[in-house]
Amino acid sequence: MEIIVLQHIKIEDPGYIKDLMIKDGVNLTTIELDEGEKIPNDLNKFDAMFCMGGPMDTWMEQEYPWLVEEKNKIKEFVVNLEKPYLGFCLGCQLLGEVVGGSVVRTKNPEIGMLNINFSEEKENDTLFSEFPEKLTSLQWHSYEVQNLENNKDVTHIASSDETKYQIFRYKNHAYGIQFHIEIKDTTVNDWGCVPEYKMALEKQLGKGALEKFDLEAKKNMQKMNNYSEILYTKFKNEIILNN
Repeated sequence: MEIIVLQHIKIEDPGYIKDLMIKDGVNLTTIELDEGEKIPNDLNKFDAMFCMGGPMDTWMEQEYPWLVEEKNKIKEFVVNLEKPYLGFCLGCQLLGEVVGGSVVRTKNPEIGMLNINFSEEKENDTLFSEFPEKLTSLQWHSYEVQNLENNKDVTHIASSDETKYQIFRYKNHAYGIQFHIEIKDTTVNDWGCVPEYKMALEKQLGKGALEKFDLEAKKNMQKMNNYSEILYTKFKNEIILNN
């Protein structure tokens, strides 16, 4: 199985899901866009695409000109080739923009271990049908996808108090996930070293919030790892292998 991973900062990789893919013997091609690496021209050879988070925002094309090419490649992969896609946080927002939504500042940024509530659509969804009605997961975002209602190929799956599109599906092969279910024990401390992330964290939760956030994440880690395993197994067996 060949999977391409689009990364926007080295420390934001597929985390626990990456461990599962390596264990499975998946051939991963990682493109570190912020370091000038280019997405291959031939995307047809990849069975799936993962698109991860990052400290930049979708509209920052002047500061990060490679975002233009990335959006084009995501559109080619998801809309034209109709191949399996999982996007987390920034990767969720990029998918949302590609399929006709807009990315706007969240009224109250969501940073911390917060609740996600599923809609009725969960019951019939390939990836999330086995998930509980509500789960707690790590959030670290100040922007969100909106205005997807006009695309009849988009299904809304989960929301939070601040963000409608915490999870959405495009057709039956591509998903945007605004939160971070993929994290590991080291994630919060690693991300706390990124100036943009630390600034957002302290602005939202106050000075010294990192240690408390890390402890809270670790309390929920086993559940998030279990959810990641369900997500990955279903994505592999029921979407990638049936595509």
